[in-house]
This record gives sequence, structure tokens and C-alpha cells, in this order.
Amino acid sequence: MDTILSADGKKTAFEQNKGLIKNKLSKDRERSIEEVAGCRNMLLQIYEKHGEILPLREVDIRGLHDVLMRPYLKDGSRAGNYKTQSNSVVEINHHTGETRTVFKTADPGLSTAIAMQELINWYNKAIINEPWPIVVATEFTYRFLAIHPFQDGNGRVGRGLFLLSLLQSNNKALSTVARYIAIDRQIEKHKEEYYFVLNACSNGRYLKNPTDYKMEHFLKFMIKMIEKSLLDMEVYRKKYANVQKLSESAFSVFNCFKDFPEIKLQTKKICEETQLPRRTVINCLNILLGYGLLQKYGQGAGIKYQVTF
Repeated sequence: MDTILSADGKKTAFEQNKGLIKNKLSKDRERSIEEVAGCRNMLLQIYEKHGEILPLREVDIRGLHDVLMRPYLKDGSRAGNYKTQSNSVVEINHHTGETRTVFKTADPGLSTAIAMQELINWYNKAIINEPWPIVVATEFTYRFLAIHPFQDGNGRVGRGLFLLSLLQSNNKALSTVARYIAIDRQIEKHKEEYYFVLNACSNGRYLKNPTDYKMEHFLKFMIKMIEKSLLDMEVYRKKYANVQKLSESAFSVFNCFKDFPEIKLQTKKICEETQLPRRTVINCLNILLGYGLLQKYGQGAGIKYQVTF
């Protein structure tokens, strides 16, 4: 998706390429392509604009929500606007159909508006004056999630704000590495624990006095997510190092997968794309498999290869 939308570069890129993107994504998916497109746009804005939106304003957070929800909401009426009805966090067991309230959030209206203004005022002072930026990012995110100011999309915005806070921190090592760690990916992989921790910090309810939150639970969880994300970086660093070792022929074979990473290719197709002899292609594929850059599916004449993620 990023390849398609970046190549177009226009604001209308998603709508114009929606059909193509649908064909390229798997039918068996948890997230809709609208959600993925909106989250991508929000993260790009955070990466590009984080230095320009400090001190943070209410309109900045509303703007991130607007960017997130625009591809998802047909009428756009809820994009960037605070909630008008209760939106407590509910966990659904897809196996049994049972639901449970994980978090009773702030009431809509004045309660939400006041809580958000207080949160932003606190954050603008804390991100500059407090010595522990991960603690600030964690409290900022948790308090935002407890308020749950928007009708939907709060979880994605909250994780975006965690990233924004790391990027805006005075710790140069942290703000630099924050661009390369996929916190959101790790939280998605640990959703059950994530919901449990949210509940544990305040017995599952929004509290007007933020000092009443048992923030250490969420802090430990987010530090664990950062550590797991850093381990991902080591995996990608090794992959990058292995790519640098490739011969010209092996690199040519590897390039066949880069533009269409979701497609599984057979040896015949790779030979056609690279114009290399079959024996050379097979040798290159074995090298790429050895480096962990490709994975193999099937047996015999039906073997296909796909880039690893």
C-alpha cells in the first residue's frame, strides 16, 4: 500500500487506487484497508510534523484523528470531533461472542473537553521538564485512553501519541530510535495483556484525579513493548546486512519480490523477470533462503517463494 500511495503522492491517491489495493491485499484480514490507509497517513504526519507541534494543541490531536478516520468514515462527520455519546472500551470474544467492559471512559461533553485540556496543559510542561520521557509518554497515552475523547479510533490515536511523545523528547537517543520501532505492531500482538493492563491501572474506569491511576502497570507493559520492538530492529538490521552481502545475480532475484512482497513467485517467473539461467536462479534462491530473506512454500514443481516480513 505504501508503495502505491507514495508513487502517486496526491491527496486523492487512496480513492483512485482503492481497487488496486483491494486486489493486492489478502481477503482474510482483521483490519480493513481503510483503517490501514488512515493509520499510515497519521503515522506519516507524526514522523514529518512532530517537531512543529510542540507545544501540543488540542487542534493537533483533533487533526491526527481527522487524518486517521478520513478514509474510514464515508461522511467524515466524526473525524476530528469529540464523542457525543458514551464509548466505553469493550472486549469481544470472537469464539464465544461474549463481551465485557474493559474500561468505563470519561463522559461525553464538558467532562471530556475539560479532561483533554488539562491533559494537554500537563503534557506540554512534562515533556520539557520531566527527566524520564518514557514515563511521560506512558502517562500521556494512558490518560488519553482513559478519557477516550473520540467516538472511535482512540486506540490508534493513543499509540500514535505515544510515538509522538518519544519523538518530541529531549533524549536524543530515544527520539532518534523512535522512528524505527514498531510499538503498535507489538501491542497488536499482545492485545489480551494490553486490555488487562488498562483495566488494572484504575479498576477499569476513568478517574478525574490522574494521580489515582496505578500507572506503574502500564509503564511496565509499554517498556516491554519497546524492548520487543528493539529486538525487531536487530532482526531487520541482520536482514539489511545480509542484503549487502548478495552477489549481483542474487540481488537481482531478490528485487523480483520487493515491489510485490505479498506475491509468491515460482522459479519460472523469476527466470523471466531476471533473464538469468535457471541454475543461477536456483542457486540464488538457496542463498536467499539461507539468509532468511525468503520463505518457501510447497514441494516439487509447485514450489513458490515469498519475501519474509
